[in-house]
Amino acid sequence: MSKASVIALCRGGVLVGVLAGALLGCRKDEPPPPLPAAPKAAEPVAEAPLQLVPEDAGKPPEPPAPTAKPGAAKSSGSLAACCAALRQNAANAPEPNKGYMTYAAGLCDLAAAQGKEKASIVGSIQSALKGAGLPSSCK
Repeated sequence: MSKASVIALCRGGVLVGVLAGALLGCRKDEPPPPLPAAPKAAEPVAEAPLQLVPEDAGKPPEPPAPTAKPGAAKSSGSLAACCAALRQNAANAPEPNKGYMTYAAGLCDLAAAQGKEKASIVGSIQSALKGAGLPSSCK
């Protein structure tokens, strides 16, 4: 064997040894890091119960009282009683019924000032109430 072939053989052996050492000496892959945990739901904080207190908006403006014309007929007592009952019920009713009753009382006052009969205006008053109760003096 010639000197060049011995050197080539040694180089090949050293190369195989280095490669074998590199393959055997490699560390195994580390497992991937764990995924981040899902954020925890916020625990409910004990709070005092909410208390709603209505604001006092003051007394609503009263519609102006109708003025009787000198030539207009006087209203019948039964229609005036109906109008008074509507105003009284409106004073004690919650919104939105209060607004409906106040409007119906104004409509009733207008009809009374014009001298209309109760039977002719009851339908209009009942539709103005939008489902709120009609006083017994209006029936």
